[in-house]
Amino acid sequence: MSALQVLPMLAYLLACLVIGRIALAGRGTGPSGWIWPAGLGAVFLLVSLWAVAQEGLLQFWVNHTTTLVGNQVWFDLLIAVSLSFYLLAPRARAVGMALLPWAIAVILTASIALLPMLARVLWLEHRARAVPAP
Repeated sequence: MSALQVLPMLAYLLACLVIGRIALAGRGTGPSGWIWPAGLGAVFLLVSLWAVAQEGLLQFWVNHTTTLVGNQVWFDLLIAVSLSFYLLAPRARAVGMALLPWAIAVILTASIALLPMLARVLWLEHRARAVPAP
């Protein structure tokens, strides 16, 4: 098997583990909960830059417009990113984040911006809980 066949399987396994942990945890994120989306966002950015360097920016569009399966993956991405932003936006507003710059970044890069947005929300929420009221 090539790396292009193994990596999606490993990513799926990791996603299953993360989703399972979230489902079974029964509590909110801890003080360092922001580190995971921040780290994943950094790794995903590097992998995305590597993919663009190897195959060009237009290859993303070719992958989504060549077959019905490519279209389905594109629609799934749009739905997942839109839903994630919809669910995250009230929490971001509650901690004082300006949503328009994040919305533009998410529209342009999907999860590449959504992951650091989540990390920032979690970090700001933790900071707000940790600071005693005057």
